[in-house]
Order: sequence, then structure tokens, then C-alpha cells
Amino acid sequence: MPLSDRDLAFLAFEGEWRRHAGAKEEAIRAEFSLTPARYYQLLGRLIDTPEALAHDPMLVRRLRRRRDDATAQHRARLGRAAVR
Repeated sequence: MPLSDRDLAFLAFEGEWRRHAGAKEEAIRAEFSLTPARYYQLLGRLIDTPEALAHDPMLVRRLRRRRDDATAQHRARLGRAAVR
């Protein structure tokens, strides 16, 4: 299944957003008319597709690593909280 225009826009935004001034959450709302939570939910699904990986392998791998690192940190914090 080919990437949609929105999928391509998400990937382009992730590749370029640091070059623009302002908070990322504000840019997400302005660019896509989505809440940041919904955007990240859709982005998470997108970066798990082979089509996204084929389109921009370096970006998708970086986004996957960032997501996996955040998940691991979250789990570690939960584990520490459970021990207390």
C-alpha cells in the first residue's frame, strides 16, 4: 500500500521540524489540525510500516529508536516506582 499524502507530510515534518522556530506541539496543531497525542499515535503506526521504512530508512530508524528509548525509560520509571 503506498504512502498517503498525509503520511508523506508527517515524514517530511519529522525530518524538518527542528529547522523551524517554536514549539513542536504548536507546529503540529497548526500544520495538521491534530492534537499532539493523536499525531504521535498516527506517526507511531506509520513508522512501523515497511512503506515508511522504504521511503526514508534513516529517518524511520531514528524515529523508531527515539520511540523505543522513550518506552524503555518509561518502563524503568514505572519499575522504580513499584519498588518504593
